[in-house]
Amino acid sequence: MNYGTWGYEDGLTILLSLIGFIIVIYAQIKVNLSYAKTSKIKSSKGLSGQEVARKILASNGLNNIHIVEVQGKLTDHYDPSRKVLRLSHEIFNGDSIASVSVAAHECGHAIQDKDGYVFMRIRGFLVPVVNFVTYIGYFVAIISLIGGITGYLRVSLLIILAAVLFQLVTLPVEFDASNRAKKELLKLGLIDNDEQKDVKNMLGSAALTYVASLVSSILNVLRILIMLGRRDD
Repeated sequence: MNYGTWGYEDGLTILLSLIGFIIVIYAQIKVNLSYAKTSKIKSSKGLSGQEVARKILASNGLNNIHIVEVQGKLTDHYDPSRKVLRLSHEIFNGDSIASVSVAAHECGHAIQDKDGYVFMRIRGFLVPVVNFVTYIGYFVAIISLIGGITGYLRVSLLIILAAVLFQLVTLPVEFDASNRAKKELLKLGLIDNDEQKDVKNMLGSAALTYVASLVSSILNVLRILIMLGRRDD
């Protein structure tokens, strides 16, 4: 194949990159818009994210879990190794639908941890593996450039495949946590029936970002495979 001319593969790789970029940007815009909308809607119960989290955790016998406030926007997460639920300032103190939804979602992860949810355990196992592959991979990729672009692409492919595996396992973890959150909010009477739609929209938009990241990574894998295929011709 003549690499000096523009071919079908060139256009396809650019198209795949563009599609992946658009999907990720769309998902990010959607979650930001959903958060902006639901953060302006006050919860009918008037409870802060921290209060909602404490009630859900207590209801599930998880009084040993600490709830702490952290800096940043949407930096909320549950740390299973330290049994700490970290909520950003707005979520911790706010009494909006957004605050209630995000706090409940993180509690969903804590409940998963308690129940030994299999996909959460698998993800916990994969975290250090993926981090190691990514960390080492970047150095190997740089070194492999000395041997040519093909070696670099192969190492890059390995890194992205590790990310795809992690993202595949993450999807059920996030969707399950959101489902648990919605059930807990209703069961404990922390939201009214007419608030379910806004909670669902907020959590659904957040979950979409994980789907978008996975799709983007898969498209990136296809792009690299096409580029490697050209060099094998």
